[in-house]
Amino acid sequence: MCLLSEILRVEGLSKDFIKNNLFGSRTSIVKAIEDVTFSLHSGEVLVIAGESGSGKSTLAKLILGAITPDMGKIIFDGEEIGETLKNLKKIRMQCQMVYQDPYDSINPRMKVLDIISEPLEIHSIGTKLERKKIVLNALREVKLEPVEEIVNKHPHMLSGGQRQRVVLARALALRPKIIIADEPVSMLDVSVRAEILELMKEIQKKNNISFIYITHDLTTAKYFGERIIILYLGKIMESGPINQVLSRPMHPYTQALLDAISEPDPDNLNKEKKIRINEPLDIDVYSGCRFRARCPYAIEDCKKTPSLLEKDERNIACFVDLD
Repeated sequence: MCLLSEILRVEGLSKDFIKNNLFGSRTSIVKAIEDVTFSLHSGEVLVIAGESGSGKSTLAKLILGAITPDMGKIIFDGEEIGETLKNLKKIRMQCQMVYQDPYDSINPRMKVLDIISEPLEIHSIGTKLERKKIVLNALREVKLEPVEEIVNKHPHMLSGGQRQRVVLARALALRPKIIIADEPVSMLDVSVRAEILELMKEIQKKNNISFIYITHDLTTAKYFGERIIILYLGKIMESGPINQVLSRPMHPYTQALLDAISEPDPDNLNKEKKIRINEPLDIDVYSGCRFRARCPYAIEDCKKTPSLLEKDERNIACFVDLD
Protein backbone atom coordinates (compact mmCIF):
# COMPACT_ATOMS: atom_id res chain seq x y z
CA MET A 1 0.00 0.00 0.00
CA CYS A 2 1.28 3.47 -0.91
CA LEU A 3 1.33 5.72 2.11
CA LEU A 4 -0.04 9.22 1.64
CA SER A 5 0.68 12.34 3.63
CA GLU A 6 1.44 12.36 7.33
CA ILE A 7 -1.82 13.01 9.21
CA LEU A 8 -0.48 12.84 12.77
CA ARG A 9 2.90 13.30 14.38
CA VAL A 10 3.75 12.85 18.05
CA GLU A 11 7.10 14.28 19.15
CA GLY A 12 8.83 13.68 22.49
CA LEU A 13 5.57 13.14 24.35
CA SER A 14 5.84 12.64 28.13
CA LYS A 15 3.30 12.42 30.94
CA ASP A 16 3.85 11.76 34.64
CA PHE A 17 1.25 11.08 37.32
CA ILE A 18 1.59 11.43 41.08
CA LYS A 19 0.59 8.24 42.89
CA ASN A 20 -0.42 8.30 46.54
CA ASN A 21 0.80 5.25 48.40
CA LEU A 22 -1.13 3.41 51.09
CA PHE A 23 -2.69 5.75 53.68
CA GLY A 24 -1.33 8.70 51.72
CA SER A 25 1.90 8.72 53.74
CA ARG A 26 4.14 8.88 50.67
CA THR A 27 3.81 9.77 47.04
CA SER A 28 5.62 8.43 44.02
CA ILE A 29 5.92 9.47 40.39
CA VAL A 30 4.52 7.19 37.67
CA LYS A 31 6.05 7.86 34.27
CA ALA A 32 3.04 6.84 32.17
CA ILE A 33 4.55 8.05 28.89
CA GLU A 34 8.15 9.13 28.33
CA ASP A 35 9.70 10.62 25.19
CA VAL A 36 7.36 8.89 22.74
CA THR A 37 7.72 9.87 19.08
CA PHE A 38 5.91 8.41 16.08
CA SER A 39 3.94 9.36 12.98
CA LEU A 40 0.71 8.17 11.35
CA HIS A 41 -0.03 8.46 7.64
CA SER A 42 -3.35 8.83 5.83
CA GLY A 43 -5.08 5.48 5.44
CA GLU A 44 -2.57 3.64 7.64
CA VAL A 45 -3.29 1.22 10.50
CA LEU A 46 -0.82 1.67 13.34
CA VAL A 47 -0.91 -0.80 16.23
CA ILE A 48 0.18 0.20 19.73
CA ALA A 49 0.72 -3.00 21.70
CA GLY A 50 1.81 -3.91 25.19
CA GLU A 51 0.62 -5.31 28.51
CA SER A 52 -1.86 -3.54 30.76
CA GLY A 53 -0.16 -0.57 32.38
CA SER A 54 2.20 0.05 29.48
CA GLY A 55 0.73 3.50 28.77
CA LYS A 56 -1.36 2.70 25.69
CA SER A 57 -4.62 4.31 26.85
CA THR A 58 -2.77 7.29 28.34
CA LEU A 59 -1.22 7.88 24.94
CA ALA A 60 -4.68 7.87 23.32
CA LYS A 61 -5.97 10.41 25.86
CA LEU A 62 -2.99 12.66 25.18
CA ILE A 63 -3.63 12.59 21.44
CA LEU A 64 -7.30 13.48 21.95
CA GLY A 65 -6.46 16.30 24.34
CA ALA A 66 -8.31 14.64 27.22
CA ILE A 67 -5.18 15.12 29.35
CA THR A 68 -2.30 17.57 28.88
CA PRO A 69 1.25 16.34 28.23
CA ASP A 70 4.11 17.46 30.48
CA MET A 71 6.44 17.63 27.50
CA GLY A 72 6.30 17.16 23.75
CA LYS A 73 3.87 18.14 21.04
CA ILE A 74 1.13 16.67 18.88
CA ILE A 75 0.83 17.79 15.26
CA PHE A 76 -2.47 16.94 13.58
CA ASP A 77 -3.02 17.61 9.86
CA GLY A 78 -0.09 20.03 9.78
CA GLU A 79 -1.07 22.05 12.87
CA GLU A 80 0.22 21.70 16.40
CA ILE A 81 -2.57 20.87 18.84
CA GLY A 82 -2.25 23.06 21.90
CA GLU A 83 -4.75 23.87 24.60
CA THR A 84 -6.77 26.36 22.54
CA LEU A 85 -10.45 25.54 22.14
CA LYS A 86 -10.22 25.77 18.34
CA ASN A 87 -7.44 23.18 18.10
CA LEU A 88 -9.04 20.83 20.62
CA LYS A 89 -12.37 21.02 18.78
CA LYS A 90 -10.63 20.19 15.50
CA ILE A 91 -8.93 17.04 16.75
CA ARG A 92 -11.96 15.88 18.74
CA MET A 93 -14.08 16.15 15.62
CA GLN A 94 -11.64 14.58 13.17
CA CYS A 95 -10.17 12.01 15.55
CA GLN A 96 -12.78 9.68 17.03
CA MET A 97 -12.50 7.06 19.78
CA VAL A 98 -13.85 3.51 20.01
CA TYR A 99 -13.57 2.18 23.56
CA GLN A 100 -13.08 -1.28 25.02
CA ASP A 101 -16.50 -1.59 26.63
CA PRO A 102 -19.27 -0.43 24.27
CA TYR A 103 -21.85 -0.35 27.06
CA ASP A 104 -19.79 2.01 29.22
CA SER A 105 -19.11 4.39 26.33
CA ILE A 106 -22.76 5.09 25.43
CA ASN A 107 -25.62 6.51 27.48
CA PRO A 108 -27.97 3.61 28.40
CA ARG A 109 -30.94 6.00 28.62
CA MET A 110 -30.58 7.24 25.05
CA LYS A 111 -31.91 5.62 21.90
CA VAL A 112 -29.48 4.65 19.15
CA LEU A 113 -30.62 7.59 17.00
CA ASP A 114 -29.71 10.06 19.76
CA ILE A 115 -26.43 8.30 20.60
CA ILE A 116 -25.11 8.56 17.06
CA SER A 117 -26.52 12.03 16.34
CA GLU A 118 -25.19 13.56 19.58
CA PRO A 119 -21.69 14.39 18.24
CA LEU A 120 -23.31 15.86 15.11
CA GLU A 121 -25.33 18.20 17.34
CA ILE A 122 -22.27 19.11 19.41
CA HIS A 123 -20.41 20.14 16.27
CA SER A 124 -23.51 21.84 14.77
CA ILE A 125 -23.66 19.61 11.71
CA GLY A 126 -26.89 19.65 9.65
CA THR A 127 -30.55 19.99 10.51
CA LYS A 128 -32.41 17.39 12.56
CA LEU A 129 -33.60 15.69 9.36
CA GLU A 130 -30.11 15.75 7.83
CA ARG A 131 -28.62 14.32 11.01
CA LYS A 132 -31.08 11.43 10.96
CA LYS A 133 -30.08 10.67 7.37
CA ILE A 134 -26.41 10.61 8.39
CA VAL A 135 -27.25 8.26 11.29
CA LEU A 136 -29.15 5.85 9.03
CA ASN A 137 -26.29 5.77 6.52
CA ALA A 138 -23.75 5.17 9.30
CA LEU A 139 -25.79 2.24 10.61
CA ARG A 140 -25.96 0.73 7.13
CA GLU A 141 -22.20 1.12 6.82
CA VAL A 142 -21.64 -0.91 10.00
CA LYS A 143 -24.19 -3.48 8.80
CA LEU A 144 -26.69 -2.92 11.62
CA GLU A 145 -30.10 -3.38 10.05
CA PRO A 146 -33.04 -2.89 9.74
CA VAL A 147 -31.95 0.66 10.49
CA GLU A 148 -35.46 2.06 11.07
CA GLU A 149 -35.90 -0.42 13.93
CA ILE A 150 -32.38 -0.13 15.33
CA VAL A 151 -32.54 3.68 15.75
CA ASN A 152 -35.44 3.35 18.21
CA LYS A 153 -33.75 0.78 20.45
CA HIS A 154 -31.89 1.38 23.71
CA PRO A 155 -28.40 -0.14 24.28
CA HIS A 156 -29.67 -2.85 26.66
CA MET A 157 -31.78 -4.21 23.80
CA LEU A 158 -28.66 -4.92 21.74
CA SER A 159 -25.95 -7.58 21.97
CA GLY A 160 -22.34 -6.66 22.75
CA GLY A 161 -21.37 -6.90 19.10
CA GLN A 162 -24.32 -4.73 18.05
CA ARG A 163 -23.42 -2.11 20.67
CA GLN A 164 -19.86 -1.97 19.36
CA ARG A 165 -21.28 -1.44 15.86
CA VAL A 166 -23.29 1.50 17.25
CA VAL A 167 -20.08 2.96 18.69
CA LEU A 168 -18.37 2.53 15.30
CA ALA A 169 -21.34 4.19 13.59
CA ARG A 170 -21.12 7.13 16.00
CA ALA A 171 -17.42 7.52 15.16
CA LEU A 172 -18.12 7.31 11.41
CA ALA A 173 -20.94 9.87 11.51
CA LEU A 174 -18.42 12.73 11.77
CA ARG A 175 -16.34 11.36 8.86
CA PRO A 176 -13.10 11.48 10.87
CA LYS A 177 -9.58 11.27 9.50
CA ILE A 178 -8.44 9.09 12.42
CA ILE A 179 -10.16 6.48 14.58
CA ILE A 180 -8.44 5.38 17.79
CA ALA A 181 -9.71 1.92 18.73
CA ASP A 182 -8.75 1.04 22.32
CA GLU A 183 -9.07 -2.76 22.78
CA PRO A 184 -12.29 -2.69 20.69
CA VAL A 185 -12.85 -6.47 20.62
CA SER A 186 -11.37 -7.65 23.93
CA MET A 187 -14.74 -7.67 25.76
CA LEU A 188 -16.68 -9.33 22.95
CA ASP A 189 -17.42 -13.02 22.49
CA VAL A 190 -14.77 -14.82 20.46
CA SER A 191 -17.31 -15.55 17.72
CA VAL A 192 -18.01 -11.81 17.30
CA ARG A 193 -14.42 -10.53 17.40
CA ALA A 194 -13.58 -11.62 13.84
CA GLU A 195 -16.75 -9.95 12.52
CA ILE A 196 -15.92 -6.61 14.15
CA LEU A 197 -12.29 -6.74 13.01
CA GLU A 198 -13.38 -7.52 9.46
CA LEU A 199 -15.88 -4.66 9.61
CA MET A 200 -13.20 -2.24 10.85
CA LYS A 201 -10.87 -3.32 8.05
CA GLU A 202 -13.65 -2.78 5.49
CA ILE A 203 -14.47 0.67 6.92
CA GLN A 204 -10.80 1.65 6.95
CA LYS A 205 -10.25 0.72 3.31
CA LYS A 206 -13.52 2.19 2.03
CA ASN A 207 -13.07 5.57 3.74
CA ASN A 208 -9.24 5.71 3.78
CA ILE A 209 -9.38 6.36 7.53
CA SER A 210 -6.20 6.13 9.57
CA PHE A 211 -6.53 3.78 12.55
CA ILE A 212 -4.58 3.64 15.80
CA TYR A 213 -5.36 0.16 17.08
CA ILE A 214 -4.52 -0.29 20.78
CA THR A 215 -4.27 -3.87 22.00
CA HIS A 216 -2.47 -6.43 24.12
CA ASP A 217 -3.49 -9.16 21.66
CA LEU A 218 -0.81 -9.66 19.01
CA THR A 219 -3.00 -12.10 17.08
CA THR A 220 -5.60 -9.45 16.26
CA ALA A 221 -2.82 -6.89 15.83
CA LYS A 222 -1.23 -8.93 13.04
CA TYR A 223 -4.59 -9.39 11.33
CA PHE A 224 -5.53 -5.70 11.35
CA GLY A 225 -2.30 -3.69 11.51
CA GLU A 226 0.40 -2.52 9.11
CA ARG A 227 2.93 -0.98 11.50
CA ILE A 228 3.37 -1.66 15.19
CA ILE A 229 4.78 0.08 18.25
CA ILE A 230 5.67 -2.11 21.24
CA LEU A 231 5.22 -0.08 24.42
CA TYR A 232 6.44 -1.02 27.90
CA LEU A 233 6.08 1.18 31.00
CA GLY A 234 5.62 4.26 28.83
CA LYS A 235 8.65 3.73 26.56
CA ILE A 236 8.87 2.42 23.00
CA MET A 237 10.79 -0.86 22.97
CA GLU A 238 10.49 -1.63 19.27
CA SER A 239 8.60 -0.38 16.23
CA GLY A 240 8.36 -1.12 12.52
CA PRO A 241 6.39 -3.01 9.84
CA ILE A 242 4.15 -5.43 11.72
CA ASN A 243 5.03 -8.56 9.74
CA GLN A 244 8.75 -7.97 10.29
CA VAL A 245 8.45 -7.17 13.99
CA LEU A 246 6.23 -10.14 14.82
CA SER A 247 8.03 -12.67 12.62
CA ARG A 248 11.54 -11.65 13.73
CA PRO A 249 11.41 -9.65 16.98
CA MET A 250 14.57 -7.82 17.97
CA HIS A 251 13.59 -6.86 21.53
CA PRO A 252 13.25 -9.42 24.37
CA TYR A 253 9.93 -7.87 25.43
CA THR A 254 8.43 -8.30 21.95
CA GLN A 255 9.57 -11.93 21.95
CA ALA A 256 8.06 -12.43 25.40
CA LEU A 257 4.71 -11.06 24.24
CA LEU A 258 4.76 -13.46 21.29
CA ASP A 259 5.62 -16.39 23.53
CA ALA A 260 2.65 -15.54 25.74
CA ILE A 261 0.19 -16.14 22.89
CA SER A 262 -1.91 -19.25 23.54
CA GLU A 263 -1.06 -22.12 21.22
CA PRO A 264 -4.08 -24.11 19.99
CA ASP A 265 -1.87 -26.99 18.84
CA PRO A 266 -1.42 -29.52 21.72
CA ASP A 267 2.02 -30.38 20.34
CA ASN A 268 3.15 -26.87 21.20
CA LEU A 269 2.24 -27.09 24.87
CA ASN A 270 5.60 -28.60 25.78
CA LYS A 271 7.58 -26.51 23.31
CA GLU A 272 10.27 -24.48 25.04
CA LYS A 273 9.59 -20.77 25.00
CA LYS A 274 12.34 -18.62 23.51
CA ILE A 275 12.06 -16.16 26.37
CA ARG A 276 10.77 -16.67 29.86
CA ILE A 277 10.22 -13.36 31.61
CA ASN A 278 11.97 -13.17 34.97
CA GLU A 279 10.20 -12.07 38.13
CA PRO A 280 10.72 -8.31 38.56
CA LEU A 281 13.83 -7.39 40.53
CA ASP A 282 13.65 -4.88 43.34
CA ILE A 283 15.26 -2.04 41.37
CA ASP A 284 14.24 1.39 40.12
CA VAL A 285 12.42 0.60 36.86
CA TYR A 286 12.91 4.16 35.64
CA SER A 287 16.70 3.91 35.68
CA GLY A 288 18.24 2.30 32.63
CA CYS A 289 16.21 0.06 30.35
CA ARG A 290 12.59 -0.20 31.51
CA PHE A 291 12.50 -3.95 30.86
CA ARG A 292 15.78 -4.91 32.55
CA ALA A 293 14.09 -5.85 35.85
CA ARG A 294 12.31 -8.70 34.05
CA CYS A 295 14.64 -9.43 31.13
CA PRO A 296 16.55 -12.75 31.15
CA TYR A 297 19.21 -11.24 28.88
CA ALA A 298 19.95 -8.13 30.97
CA ILE A 299 23.63 -7.09 30.94
CA GLU A 300 25.64 -4.34 32.62
CA ASP A 301 24.89 -1.88 29.79
CA CYS A 302 21.18 -2.20 30.53
CA LYS A 303 21.68 0.01 33.59
CA LYS A 304 21.89 2.82 31.03
CA THR A 305 18.87 3.99 29.04
CA PRO A 306 19.08 2.62 25.46
CA SER A 307 18.36 4.98 22.59
CA LEU A 308 15.72 4.08 20.02
CA LEU A 309 17.91 3.33 17.01
CA GLU A 310 17.04 2.37 13.44
CA LYS A 311 17.96 -1.15 12.37
CA ASP A 312 16.70 -3.16 9.38
CA GLU A 313 13.73 -0.86 8.60
CA ARG A 314 12.61 -0.66 12.21
CA ASN A 315 13.49 1.04 15.50
CA ILE A 316 14.69 -0.80 18.59
CA ALA A 317 15.79 0.28 22.09
CA CYS A 318 17.99 -2.57 23.32
CA PHE A 319 21.66 -3.31 24.01
CA VAL A 320 21.17 -7.05 23.41
CA ASP A 321 21.30 -8.56 19.93
CA LEU A 322 18.69 -11.35 19.63
CA ASP A 323 19.74 -12.29 16.07
